[in-house]
Amino acid sequence: MVDVDKIRVIIVDDHEIVRNGLSVFLETCDDLELVGEASTGVEAVRMVEKLLPDVVLMDIVMPEMDGISATQIIRQRFPDTQIVALTSFENEDTVPAVLQAGAISYLLKNVTIDELADAVRNAYIGKSTLSPEATQALIGSVVRPAAPTFDLTEREL
Repeated sequence: MVDVDKIRVIIVDDHEIVRNGLSVFLETCDDLELVGEASTGVEAVRMVEKLLPDVVLMDIVMPEMDGISATQIIRQRFPDTQIVALTSFENEDTVPAVLQAGAISYLLKNVTIDELADAVRNAYIGKSTLSPEATQALIGSVVRPAAPTFDLTEREL
């Protein structure tokens, strides 16, 4: 029997220790339920198709298929499943790329348990959460000056 009051979550990360830590965290939250784990983007897509979770905690850098590609596929096929990017990396390229792929939130792995729980709950109701570092990287990607063009020939370059 499925508890309709719980937010169904899948953890996707290529590091087993991270998945284990996140699963222990989820057990402490009465309103969150771990329904599956995956170690690659390919596994994540298959698992979402099988389990139809409410929220996916998605790492970005993984073998076989990265989290950005997996996010895009999942959001196209399963628009009701929200993606929270949870990664160690933030830069002016990654943050907009994963958000454009369909992630609703972007957090770094240094987030507190309470912040992560709130981000999952917010994602479930359609609200975004961005870490301060991700916000800064996103702003930087928007306000970054365009590369100068000097109309040089290939040889001159």
